[in-house]
Amino acid sequence: MKLIYKQIKGDITSFTIGFNAGAIEEEDYPLGTAHAVEHMVFKGTKTRSEDEINTLCDEIFGFQNAMTNYPYVVYYGTTLSEDFERGLELFSDIILNPTFPEDGFNEEINIIKEELKEWKDDLYQHCEDELLYNSFNNRRIKDLIIGTEESLNSITLEHIKSFYKKYYKLDSMVLTIVTSLDFTEVLKVVQKFFKGESREVSAEKARDINLYEENNGGIFIKNKDEINGSKILFAYPIHQLNHEEFRALKIFNHYFGEGTSSILYNKIRTKNALAYEVGSTIKNERGIKLFLIHLGTSKDKVNEAIEIVKSSIEEIKKEEGFFTKDKIERASKSIKLKRALRLEKSIQLAKDLTCYELMYENHKKVYDEVEGLEILQGDFINEVIKKFLCNPSIQILT
Repeated sequence: MKLIYKQIKGDITSFTIGFNAGAIEEEDYPLGTAHAVEHMVFKGTKTRSEDEINTLCDEIFGFQNAMTNYPYVVYYGTTLSEDFERGLELFSDIILNPTFPEDGFNEEINIIKEELKEWKDDLYQHCEDELLYNSFNNRRIKDLIIGTEESLNSITLEHIKSFYKKYYKLDSMVLTIVTSLDFTEVLKVVQKFFKGESREVSAEKARDINLYEENNGGIFIKNKDEINGSKILFAYPIHQLNHEEFRALKIFNHYFGEGTSSILYNKIRTKNALAYEVGSTIKNERGIKLFLIHLGTSKDKVNEAIEIVKSSIEEIKKEEGFFTKDKIERASKSIKLKRALRLEKSIQLAKDLTCYELMYENHKKVYDEVEGLEILQGDFINEVIKKFLCNPSIQILT
């Protein structure tokens, strides 16, 4: 297993335990199996009942949670540093010794079904789900992480146990600890709960095959009676970007869709009053890798809004001198500031370091990908936009 240690000042310790055991690993399992495993490990261990686990989580942690994404699953929490050993002992027990009780299985599947219903109440999330479903033919991201009602009904306890055994391996586990404690003290605690643990090792590294495909370009419309207005989402695949091209896209995104001074905000909201909320974001996680543009508007202004977004991108492509040295330097400073603010929270830092190590086998990329952006050349940024921001998939929820 990999241990990442970061010392901070104060009285708290945050830690994250992660595996490459997300939804994209479900090739031989029903959709939603990875997420169901995340739920089931909390149903009891060899020495603790579910009630005992829940009571201790409330007692020890100021915050704790678990999350299944497409590329990974993570378990994370924050304790007082004096309670770190108790917290890690509890989480190690949950992750290493789950019993997957039969009497709790149907109960948890029903809970996930209720979660599935609530998932669709978030309109932007629902729009994104429809977008991904229509944009791709074979990629795992075309279906929800949580699965479908049909797939949830087909998951068995044997699926849960098999997936856990296959992907929850210590040699593919990453544990990040952000703490006020000294490293020797932390290492002693970690070794207490993990050293000597005899487990079958992974036969292969996380898959990189069949994760990506070209998108289905064009406009897709989904009618939903109970909403007012319309939600619009653009998706551009960016899985073919290399590291420097991705960094260039961050500079573009800063000016195009981040903040109230962005091009999108200025053209869509300030000048044309087409939307209250508008912006763009980069999803660079393994198995996802998309550039997304989102906005909400009234039904009669959908076409006008789409054309403004498209024309805004094309205008920047044609304006060869748009990314001046001064603009790049200002964007670089702002991006570094936002990253620093994000990582100021110990739990977020622990989570990001774990996820980057899982996805890229390089946790230092959390810092490195925002360093040296100021030396990028404007012509290079412009070429990246021309190369990758073409043929979008556009979803309208109206």
